[in-house]
Amino acid sequence: MVSTLKRWPGEVFREIICKVPPHTGMKPALLALTLMLPSLSCSASTNTSQPEEAGKVRWGRILETALASSAQTGKPVFALFQEIPGCAGCRQFGREVMSHPLIVEAVETEFTPLLIHNNKGGRDAEVMQRFGEPAWNYQMVRFFNSQAEDIIPRKDQVWDTGGIAGRMVAALTQAKRPVPAYLQLLAAEHSPGLKQAVFAMYCFWTGEMALGQIDGVVTTEAGFMGGREVTLVKYDPAVISLPQMITAAEKVECANTVSVPATDLPAAKTTRLKISAISGYRTAPVSDQKKQISGTPAARLALTPAQATKVNAWIRTDPSKALLFLTKSQQAQLKAGA
Repeated sequence: MVSTLKRWPGEVFREIICKVPPHTGMKPALLALTLMLPSLSCSASTNTSQPEEAGKVRWGRILETALASSAQTGKPVFALFQEIPGCAGCRQFGREVMSHPLIVEAVETEFTPLLIHNNKGGRDAEVMQRFGEPAWNYQMVRFFNSQAEDIIPRKDQVWDTGGIAGRMVAALTQAKRPVPAYLQLLAAEHSPGLKQAVFAMYCFWTGEMALGQIDGVVTTEAGFMGGREVTLVKYDPAVISLPQMITAAEKVECANTVSVPATDLPAAKTTRLKISAISGYRTAPVSDQKKQISGTPAARLALTPAQATKVNAWIRTDPSKALLFLTKSQQAQLKAGA
């Protein structure tokens, strides 16, 4: 066990505060005491590492500076109100969501990042009061324009990667800013509303490429079913309906047979093909997945499943389009490795 004498005094005080039940009235008093002792605060320590709760984004900490930057660049303010140091959920949010490479790059390149500690006094407390944010709350992400107005309505309990990515897309759209394709893909692949279908064709390498090019297809996977090579597709029904998906697959000769979940059979309206329920599907080996990427510089990139699907779909036929689904840093890595 590490002795408290070897830890920062501020850490010890904060730990004490967190353990005091709020109804006793002692927690605010102890908090006020720590605010009166600058030597106990994080800013006064020599520890320059970023708190786990904040993730890996390079944050600004001053509202006025963020608003001025937003006015100059036109980029919305991505404001994270976070408890630092925080609970296990706050730390998990920092580790998983605010450290996701695509989220980090989107925040830093498409927005003006601003971090507000919701359990501090001084400037942080003033900002919280201005925007009506409660102290010691769970993490909250809000999007402001240069006049400090909400671009999209405030929403509680959005704590997952897909939810944050979706809110980022909505904020950029409302602000009439370009929305990167990789960010749209990230939101789509984490959507709980995705549907799936299995298409049989003469070669699942071709299936992944051709089906991956269809708008609304989010991910593809090479597999086997009924003794045939098939491609399992996950698609967004808000972009393409099941009948439209089947028609599009037929056009690229990737619908020798079509299988869908039993619950989706009534929606699979077609006059030519007999649609069956998915049964006995198994994934093909890793060596058969995303075969178009194999042997290209893109094979060295760390891609999300949705990115891999779209890059695989276009890398051989239209490399410039494949680039659209990569972040700027990924594009730079690709060019450096070409």
